[in-house]
Amino acid sequence: MRIIDTHAHIFPSKVEKVATEAIRAFYDIEDMRHAGSIADLLASGERAGVTDYLVFSTATTPVQVPKINDFIISTCAQYEQFLGAGTLHKDFTGFEAEIDKLWLNGIHGVKFHPDFQKFNIDDETLMPVFAELQRRGMFVVTHSGDYRYTYSHPARVARVAKLFPDMRVIAAHFGGWSQWDIARRELVLPNVYVDTSSTYGFGGIEPVVEGIKTFDSGHIFFGCDFPMWDHGEELDMLRSLRLPDSLLEDILYNNFARFYKDRG
Repeated sequence: MRIIDTHAHIFPSKVEKVATEAIRAFYDIEDMRHAGSIADLLASGERAGVTDYLVFSTATTPVQVPKINDFIISTCAQYEQFLGAGTLHKDFTGFEAEIDKLWLNGIHGVKFHPDFQKFNIDDETLMPVFAELQRRGMFVVTHSGDYRYTYSHPARVARVAKLFPDMRVIAAHFGGWSQWDIARRELVLPNVYVDTSSTYGFGGIEPVVEGIKTFDSGHIFFGCDFPMWDHGEELDMLRSLRLPDSLLEDILYNNFARFYKDRG
């Protein structure tokens, strides 16, 4: 059976240690499972039977956008196991050309992390960006939910999804990292999808179980949130729920395969 991790962070080798430490500090994690390198990602996944990965990185300043996108493009060209999502920033000018570059190089999604980037996901300056992504048939992956900030509040993610109903939005972490109850109220929408990443690790089993009960079973993807968690541990957690085989197979691979096949 094929398994795709739909939430994997990767970094250029010269910054992978700094980037991994920044993630550890941001989430106050004592035990980062991995060092954050591409080699570590592949080793962790292969031990657990993961065959494919959706990879991305986030620009925290506008100047980083082209460099990160070039890195994602080149890395996905090098590794056949990788599908990629690019990055954008609300203060980046010339987004049309950058989106065009991503599209022409087979990158058909864009990742946002509003809490890292320090802007609201529904900021008015992003509306033309979402309009262009919708026109292209490109999808958005966004961190969603943080009790410390409102940048990625599930209601803001829901607003974007409602304003752009033909743009598919993956609201990471079952839509509400640390705000799962709010996410389950706000984000059950036709064009919203969720992944399992960093839910069990931060919230325990309850938000995973409730998320699977609440969201459309075809809109749930497996995600590890590498380098924070280990693929084997995350898969063991899902299997411990004793889901019907067909549902487990859909979460682990089929749902995202259909989602990606149906891109613009």
